[in-house]
Amino acid sequence: MTIKEIAQLAGVSISTVSKIVNGKDDSINQKTRERVLEIVKEYNYTPYASVKLVSEAKTFVLGVLLNSFTRSSLFLNGAIAVAQKNGYGLLVYDSLGSLETELKNITTLCKSQVDGVIWEPVNYESKEHEQYFKKYKIEVCRINAPFDSSHYFIDFTQIGYEATKLLLSYGHTKVGCLIRRGSIRSKLALEGFKKCLLEHGIPFRDNMILPEENDEWQNQIFAHLLTGIISTHFTSAQLLVEDLEKKRLQMPYNLSLISLRDDLRGITQPSKISSIRIPNYEFGSFVCERLIEKCEKRQLNTENFQTAYPLENTHSLDVPYFSQTKQIVVVGSINIDVILNVTELPQPGQVASTNTSFTSPGGKGANQAVAVAKLGHQVSLIGKVGNDYDSALVYSIIEENHVNTLGILRDPQAETGKAYIHLQDNGESTITILNGANETLSPEEILMHKDLFQNTSYCLLQTEIPENAVEAAAHLAHECGVKTILKPAVMKRLHPSIMKYTDIFVPNKTEAELLCPEETTIEGKAEAFIRHGAKSVIITLGHLGCYIKDPTFTGYLPAVHFSTIDTTGAADAFIGALAAYLTDGYPIEHAARIATYAAAFSVARQGVIPALIDRNSLEAYIKKVEPNIIQF
Repeated sequence: MTIKEIAQLAGVSISTVSKIVNGKDDSINQKTRERVLEIVKEYNYTPYASVKLVSEAKTFVLGVLLNSFTRSSLFLNGAIAVAQKNGYGLLVYDSLGSLETELKNITTLCKSQVDGVIWEPVNYESKEHEQYFKKYKIEVCRINAPFDSSHYFIDFTQIGYEATKLLLSYGHTKVGCLIRRGSIRSKLALEGFKKCLLEHGIPFRDNMILPEENDEWQNQIFAHLLTGIISTHFTSAQLLVEDLEKKRLQMPYNLSLISLRDDLRGITQPSKISSIRIPNYEFGSFVCERLIEKCEKRQLNTENFQTAYPLENTHSLDVPYFSQTKQIVVVGSINIDVILNVTELPQPGQVASTNTSFTSPGGKGANQAVAVAKLGHQVSLIGKVGNDYDSALVYSIIEENHVNTLGILRDPQAETGKAYIHLQDNGESTITILNGANETLSPEEILMHKDLFQNTSYCLLQTEIPENAVEAAAHLAHECGVKTILKPAVMKRLHPSIMKYTDIFVPNKTEAELLCPEETTIEGKAEAFIRHGAKSVIITLGHLGCYIKDPTFTGYLPAVHFSTIDTTGAADAFIGALAAYLTDGYPIEHAARIATYAAAFSVARQGVIPALIDRNSLEAYIKKVEPNIIQF
């Protein structure tokens, strides 16, 4: 095919064809240029008998110069399909992440006199190599270029945003982003992760960044402090799943997971991992189209690459662990505990001196809420604090222990409650309570938090708050189908209006004596509490264990003996564990037995909240000494 024949087919002059194929066609209209180029490509015409003597002449060959071929096959497939459709061939080069190799490849492409290049620069210094493309008048479409604001790119920030939004739509707020350090993709997806959290009112914390190079953060999964993860690389997600399966954790029950995925080839069975496919094929097609537009001087499409990022499957997605099992709500006192270590407890007419003291948030409500949270359950606390410095400390520690604080109210006219605890060397203690804001908690303030009783198994109550507030909470729990566990602290008499809504009544030996002096035996007292309305009774007996009166079990359980340092929070540790394991479906005998271990751990350390045991440690110990009571 000669230039004369091309001209005849196109209905133009020979000089017009020459100008177009040699890139000197600025004065020629668009329709004529497109018609001539279409005929030239159709008949594979090469000027000057296949010897290109003029550097501007068209070869209908494009170059693709990538930073790395890794996970680029689909991109190339998309580019090849568009190039072939438009009559172009492709020369493909890999810079291997090296500036030196990149320059050698650019030199080769220039010598090959390609019409245009899809170029993925190695890094910012690659900008120095751009001069060679300009010298040879080679059109360039840059992808993922750090030095060019007009480059084309897959919006990994948006993919990270969409993945995070999906996790949040399932109810996850304890989320993390599994990244690969040094990865541009991870950096951009993490930006989208942060943006999504901000827009949904969830504070971002540094421990939400989960580097694949360090797996210490996996402990957060075991403690249910992390319920959902987005992974920026599919191989990282696969390794995580393998690790969790070895440790007998299951997805999505224990963890929901979404991963970005590059390539679906070679998958012979459905993936266990919910994924968002990275649109590499579509991106390759898009960029090649833009490059051909530039080479043929068409009107350029100036839009950036845009596409949907749909979720491919929901195999590893579910609601959070704590939503699969019912939560627990605690209504009770919130104090600042001031612990004074003394050699002997204060006696009338005597002065007790101390050399050490310890301050920590406490109160039976706060203690029991943290006890439940440390055992892996979602828990909400309803109570009241003042508008002082102590209240800020309370919020900080309670939130730190992953307790929902939406039910904690501030009273601007009162101070936060305080408990002054004299702690003797043998672990025994006396406690003086300054009620403060606890005394102002009203039934109306309980009822305004009715939503916290939804999807709830147990409501834990204590009587360090006004009796009418306890009664309101017990009645609301009954109305919502929530069982109650009542600890009668500082309760001087039985209240029929409260007892009739009490499912499990848990006094200690001293409280049982005070509330039921007419009965002389533990068994008799328990029976009396049943007659007053309680469905079940557990009387805790300190170092002697506890006595249970329940329709499914009646009898004594022995105590677990650890070295005693501080007995202050033993009852709260016991009740928190009892509620947690009853919620998990354990029978009351086994739940109470596990609770005795939780109480034993609490007395072995000073303070209450710092001494409460976490689920992993508790179950690991019990499996060694009494494995038959741990069911799953």
